[in-house]
Amino acid sequence: MKLKAEVNAQVAEVTITGSGETIQAEIDGRSYEVKVHESNNNSYLLIHDSTVYDCRVENAPQTRESFNVSLRNRRHTVAIVDPRRLRTDENSDRHHHGPTELAAQMPGKVVRVLVEVGAKVEKGSGIIVVEAMKMQNEMKSPRAGVVASINVTPGDTVNAGEVLATIGDEG
Repeated sequence: MKLKAEVNAQVAEVTITGSGETIQAEIDGRSYEVKVHESNNNSYLLIHDSTVYDCRVENAPQTRESFNVSLRNRRHTVAIVDPRRLRTDENSDRHHHGPTELAAQMPGKVVRVLVEVGAKVEKGSGIIVVEAMKMQNEMKSPRAGVVASINVTPGDTVNAGEVLATIGDEG
């Protein structure tokens, strides 16, 4: 999964591969292999090159899209920059025809499916709720259209990049 993350107001290019306990992360060209163990609610042990880091993740009060990460006795504000949001509202609807896939941003568990196949949705409508790192994330439709497929059910475990639903053209 490739994404951009804003950490303490600085943007970083991030690629995450792997699933389960061991992940590979590339951050601005630097590679890391990290073992992740959940120790408590919102707390994780990260192991990199035999060094253990205690990490705590909490929702940030300022927005739903950001969270606070405490690592090595320092607090960092992290926001994931969704590439779909980089397009203007005008361009994203006008120039997009055909099916649009809604993919999981990170590994997690499907908590709820909010719509059924065939439902008309507006841009920004909630489609599926996925829990990742003890936070529930509502996956929203990137455009207006009709739900062409739902590929998951509540309780399913999903990997980063896995297609959860498809939004097609209206009519």
